[in-house]
Amino acid sequence: MKHQEKLSEENLTELNEFVLLDFADIPHLQWFLFGLFLVIYIVIVMGNGTIFMITKLDTTLQTPMYFFLGNFSFLEICYVSVTIPRLLINLGTQRRRISLTACATQMCFVLMLGATECLLLAVMAYDRYVAICNPLRYPLVMNQKVCIQLVAGSWISGIPIQIGQTCQIFSLSFCGSSQINHFFCDIPPILKQACGDIFVNEMLVYIVAVLFVTVPFLLILFSYTKIIYTIFKLCSTRNRAKAFSTCSSHLMVVMLFYGTGMVTYLRPKTSHSSGTDKMLSLFYTIVTPMFNPMIYSLRNQDVIMALRKILCK
Repeated sequence: MKHQEKLSEENLTELNEFVLLDFADIPHLQWFLFGLFLVIYIVIVMGNGTIFMITKLDTTLQTPMYFFLGNFSFLEICYVSVTIPRLLINLGTQRRRISLTACATQMCFVLMLGATECLLLAVMAYDRYVAICNPLRYPLVMNQKVCIQLVAGSWISGIPIQIGQTCQIFSLSFCGSSQINHFFCDIPPILKQACGDIFVNEMLVYIVAVLFVTVPFLLILFSYTKIIYTIFKLCSTRNRAKAFSTCSSHLMVVMLFYGTGMVTYLRPKTSHSSGTDKMLSLFYTIVTPMFNPMIYSLRNQDVIMALRKILCK
């Protein structure tokens, strides 16, 4: 009886740190995973860094489309730098403890950069919409001032809301097990550790997810519906193929990022499981940024030519 009372008291003790289990369930692969994620991180930084560099250095790529692509590549470097270094430290040292402050900081940056990515993908879709559906007005509509405003808006818009959401989540009391079966501080696993009724918190998470995930996705969907309709009206097969080639890379990135992101944050609570959340998060935080440079460079002759020029020099 006394033992049960002691356990219940321990369960009600408020937590002041978490333990990120990441891949602790496969101890024999820790150093293999450390090497794998280190290589992935280097590939992401070098790949996206190369695209960012050539969009700034090559004069033929000084257009709105490549201005947005350069910003997107820089964003991807920032995005993975919030999660992978911490994962590498955990795998290398086997010390997986993280304070509430560090956990809140990591979550806040993941949410802010994730919101920026959603908005920036919508901006890139709008750019392609104007270029293909209104080509004569394109230089006027997408001038330098507008491009800078769109990018700045994408970076800044999510900051106050995501800081507020993070503060609201970490104002909760956390009790029970301190172990989180994840490799970074994400919303679903953190809310599972909260004490008491979290219905309001979950509703706010859904509202913010709809605002920063669903609304940009619908704008992208509308843009590409108009784009595809316009492309099919083109008489020249060559022009049609060129237009499809320009848009296909962006569409692939959108499907990779939004597919996993929407399933993670908008599916019912009853269908959440730690293993599934972890695998989905791997896709939109690590796999997508790794494939982005390949998708954009291998399918884009302008990028390939600019890279060859820089390498020749």
